[in-house]
Amino acid sequence: MAERDYYEVLEIERDASPDELKKAYRRMAVRFHPDRNPGDKASEERFKEAAEAYSVLSDPEKRARYDRFGRAGLGAQPGFSGFDADVFADFGDVLGNLFGFGNIFGGGRRGPRGGQDLQYDLELTFEQAAAGIETPIRIPRLDRCGTCRGTGAEGKDGVQTCPTCRGRGQVAFQQGFFTIARTCGTCGGSGKKIVKPCKTCEGRGRVRVEKSVTVRVPAGVDDGMRLRISGEGEASPDGGPAGDLYVLLHVADHPVFTREGPQLHMEVSITMAQAALGTTLAVPLLAGGNQEVELDPGTQSGTVVRLRGKGLPALDRSARGDLHVHVRVVTPERLTPEQRELYEKLAVLDGVDAPGRGLFERVKDIFGS
Repeated sequence: MAERDYYEVLEIERDASPDELKKAYRRMAVRFHPDRNPGDKASEERFKEAAEAYSVLSDPEKRARYDRFGRAGLGAQPGFSGFDADVFADFGDVLGNLFGFGNIFGGGRRGPRGGQDLQYDLELTFEQAAAGIETPIRIPRLDRCGTCRGTGAEGKDGVQTCPTCRGRGQVAFQQGFFTIARTCGTCGGSGKKIVKPCKTCEGRGRVRVEKSVTVRVPAGVDDGMRLRISGEGEASPDGGPAGDLYVLLHVADHPVFTREGPQLHMEVSITMAQAALGTTLAVPLLAGGNQEVELDPGTQSGTVVRLRGKGLPALDRSARGDLHVHVRVVTPERLTPEQRELYEKLAVLDGVDAPGRGLFERVKDIFGS
């Protein structure tokens, strides 16, 4: 295949950013990968060509030399010269596990897998979330078998080196111009084969148990928060670290208080008389008891009284929130005859006609007869 300009190969402009370069290479890799074009030599060459272009342009120093001198500046012979392991250190980041190959260039046995993470939904009252609690929970999970200590085999002679991969955990085969490494299907990547299974776990290395775990919920948590308890998930299937336990918190609503972070809010209703004359309220506190709050005469609906330090503790324990008391002046919907008479007198004093008085009554007041 005739040599082409690297920018032309990847179909990008010469001032393309590293991110645009990576996206272009991925697009070419998907299009011309040998797995998608089995037996197509032209596609294989295009894939090699794109890989060569990316190996140069992804290196800032090589790209600068190429931009100035072309291929002659790279000191390389015409044609594809193979892959540089340093250049392709981020190959997995570019292509990911696009075609199901964890390590497309081989690279030996993979490490042990971590155990599965677990999630537990914990219901809390509003008060428990505010004060914090310590509570045991029971978690069904897979733990390492105590009989075989996770090997899955009965005794030392119960396990042998896998005959397929010879202990490497991977098998290699040729795919186009690549040597592909895949997880060994016989041993699942462990490099070992169980010939005499453990009777307790039946060769699995793990047994299902129900474990009691103590959860410490700090004061001030909110609905939807997650607590992470390291190592309390499921055991690894092949000797790796155990997974983690995530405790998802569900906090119930409170009939009186609402919250915004560590700030508490509540609403109190007062009559028009209390608003006009002033009054003393007994405001309930979340921790228990009441606190007296003085309202000045002429208090308006929507007034907010702030009680410092009577809210929720901040999770970092640097401060405590406040309690915000929202005052609402309530207009009566039904009046007794006595109340109506008093409100009518008040209306006259305010210079407002009392409701329900007709034109004749108002004329009588004017002429005094």
